[in-house]
Amino acid sequence: GMPLGLAHCLLFGALISPTDPIAVMGILKSAGAPRNLELVIAGESLFNDGVGVVLFVLLLGMATSGAIVPAPKLAVELLLREVGGGLAFGGVLGWVTYRLLKSIDHYQVEVLLTLAAVVGGYALATHLHVSGPLAMVVTGLIVGNHGRAEAMSQTTRRYVDMFWELNDEILNAVLFVLIGFEVVLIAFSGPLLVAGAAAIAVTLVARAITVGLPVRAMDAFFRLPAGSARVLTWGGLRGGISVALALSLPAGENRDTILALTYCVVVFSILAQGLSIGAVVRRAIGPATVAGHGHRRDDRR
Repeated sequence: GMPLGLAHCLLFGALISPTDPIAVMGILKSAGAPRNLELVIAGESLFNDGVGVVLFVLLLGMATSGAIVPAPKLAVELLLREVGGGLAFGGVLGWVTYRLLKSIDHYQVEVLLTLAAVVGGYALATHLHVSGPLAMVVTGLIVGNHGRAEAMSQTTRRYVDMFWELNDEILNAVLFVLIGFEVVLIAFSGPLLVAGAAAIAVTLVARAITVGLPVRAMDAFFRLPAGSARVLTWGGLRGGISVALALSLPAGENRDTILALTYCVVVFSILAQGLSIGAVVRRAIGPATVAGHGHRRDDRR
């Protein structure tokens, strides 16, 4: 019963698709989940965020123009510019940052170089009209792999890790405080709450189809323990990115509806899924696998 057209429904699908693995990763580690399962969740989130933002931009242009479907030429050009340009720009930025890091051995300067790459690189990507999130993913992969292994001393690695972990915690805290302020302004009604419950169900079903089924069908390829499909399905938490995209919508009745639906999914995701993912990991993967993984970690230490 909510007056939401197809274009805005697709827009909601694009903004609700990015996942937030921060809380899940901590719970998985405390539950002793296998390392390769943690890598799948983190890696999926990295690229899922970038692709979701690109689709959101494309569908937002479609919704604001009133078109039912975007012009094929315009859609292809936008995807090539945003995705291809973002990946290429991120590769160049990552290589330049890597070379700069390798040229010095001074942890204060190296920490500032990583900060400059993120802040300046994202601003330049926006100015060039390419995908900033995808550019930062590629830059992070280059600096986080080759940079850490070949261009950073042990002292630099420690300070870089501490700096970005602290920034991550601060920015997430600020984001959720702002989310709390915004939710006060939303007028929830009976039909809107019913629509929110339906959105939660659809989001979980979509997650099971697009992530759970492929993992279950290709267990041998992913080399994941039995039960990983359930963990990946239930562990797809939605968070700050979805809310930030919803808040960026132009003012209007559709924005209020989409924002309310987004809050319903995010709140359920954090409270219901986040608080129970540890039990799901232990039940789905099995205590033997979890215990064995914990012993292997102790042996490595």
